[in-house]
Amino acid sequence: MTLIDKYIGYIGGVRRYSARTVSIYGDVLRNYVRVVHNDEDVSDAELVSSLNRSEIRQYEATLLESGLAASTIGLHLSALSGFCRYLVRNGYLESNPVRLVPKPKQEKRLPVYFRKESMEAYFEKTSYILDEVELEPFKENWNTASGKTLYDERLSRLIISLLYGLGIRRAELIALRVGDIDFGRNLVKVKGKGDKMREIPLISSLCKEISLYLEAVETVCGGKRSLKEPLLVTYKGKGLYPGYVDRAVKSGLGGIKGITGRKSPHVLRHSLATELLNEETPINSIKELLGHSSLAATQVYTHSNIARLKTIYKSAHPRAKNGGKNGD
Repeated sequence: MTLIDKYIGYIGGVRRYSARTVSIYGDVLRNYVRVVHNDEDVSDAELVSSLNRSEIRQYEATLLESGLAASTIGLHLSALSGFCRYLVRNGYLESNPVRLVPKPKQEKRLPVYFRKESMEAYFEKTSYILDEVELEPFKENWNTASGKTLYDERLSRLIISLLYGLGIRRAELIALRVGDIDFGRNLVKVKGKGDKMREIPLISSLCKEISLYLEAVETVCGGKRSLKEPLLVTYKGKGLYPGYVDRAVKSGLGGIKGITGRKSPHVLRHSLATELLNEETPINSIKELLGHSSLAATQVYTHSNIARLKTIYKSAHPRAKNGGKNGD
């Protein structure tokens, strides 16, 4: 087993990185071997000897010349840095050479988000899906084409409701289990990055929507499900996967006035954070809700809030209105 294989096993099995992160890190390290050594079959000793400031700077230059974005190159360097830290801890390297290599500067981009009015328009447009009168006919005709359509619509709406209502990540949504919903306390338990658990309050309308969905899914699955089974499943009773969630969000939000550009689960997360900040929710509370490990990750949302403050300032401030002339 090579050092790269051992490291991939370590971050996946011990550090419990997500499967996607493990895959990305593995691809980066194998790409480093291809670029630096022009061959994937190199010894561990050759690999370790190439992990120096000069070679890593040259690798970064190669990535820049290939046209990769600064953020992608930064990801490559982060993956290499993690690998080098692992080698230092295990005595293969004396220090981490990546720390001596500056990352390319990235243009700071404000989080994209949907406005509150647009999201309210979506929920109003799809309110018919929650009509309890429709539930009984669905139970009788669930195995027909119309029954499948209604189930898919109900699932799609709940996906968007949970992403927007809780501000959770796509992976967190997929990982939800039936037992994570606590109707007694109106809470949902969410397993975040690093298997860190947090509890998020459920508003009454979202509790009702989850309850109605569970009735529908029990019909499709043929009865009560165990607390350890996935909360959200496809019409065939299978757990959700990333592509399914992405399509549900893109399709569900399509055609809604004011919702343009990228339609993704993460934009819904940004949208909730932005609205909470606009409502003067303490930033530490937003940090806990989103499951951020540091306040710095949450502070990115203050930029959109500042932009809003500037607009208010220009329209309301007595000196700003007249261009600063003759003001007191």
